[in-house]
Amino acid sequence: MLARRVIPCLDVDRGRVVKGTRFVDLVDAGDPVAVAARYEAEGADELVFLDITASHEGRAIMLDVVRRVAESVFMPFTVGGGIRTLDDACRLVQAGAEKVSINSAAVRTPDLIAAVADRLGSCATVVNIDPKRVRRGDGSEAWEVFISGGREPTGLDAVSWARRVEQLGAGEIVLTCMDRDGTRDGYDLEITAAVSRAVRIPVVASGGAGAPEHLAAAVTEGGADAALAAGIFHFGQCTIRDVKELFLARGIPVRPPAAP
Repeated sequence: MLARRVIPCLDVDRGRVVKGTRFVDLVDAGDPVAVAARYEAEGADELVFLDITASHEGRAIMLDVVRRVAESVFMPFTVGGGIRTLDDACRLVQAGAEKVSINSAAVRTPDLIAAVADRLGSCATVVNIDPKRVRRGDGSEAWEVFISGGREPTGLDAVSWARRVEQLGAGEIVLTCMDRDGTRDGYDLEITAAVSRAVRIPVVASGGAGAPEHLAAAVTEGGADAALAAGIFHFGQCTIRDVKELFLARGIPVRPPAAP
């Protein structure tokens, strides 16, 4: 079994790391360069940087912040938010990103996924999917994909959309469950498992981590290849090392944590 990854996420708004609950009520969590450097020192496997208001505000991602973060870390670095064109994606790679994550534009223009994969490779092409449980007219529940920072419903089923993005050339999916985001109640293991079973590309579980046990459950019960968390790391509830030590204790393959 491949090593499972522990990934901190920097949700960035106007140049500052923030964290909210279900995509709202944002609280400042520090300078992105300082936070990124701390996570690298703790032994994070990768870093995800999301400019969470770029798409909603219709602006380009803050390239200067991306460059400064890229210069401060050596671990793999994924950047998303406000990517609307192939040129946007290429500029982020030129600024230091190893992967680019597309969300809203992927739904509006699915061919963008294929274009980015053709130019940068599938390994550098990530699609972020933000599902939320909704009730259909017949009373049944579905996982609907939302875009624009969780503000806009799309009518797309999350599992079907995951299959489609894989077919278009995406090499990884970051699955952020809106109902759990920021709650620290644990990931939605049901949708995580459903998407993980539906595709062959890696799935990163996101949204809801509140303790190291939740990250372990994401990979053992949810079938995810990696677990992403933000608030519990930003505000000191636990460290990257705490999570990796739990993984090792439970026999989950993981790259060893950094020395204390």
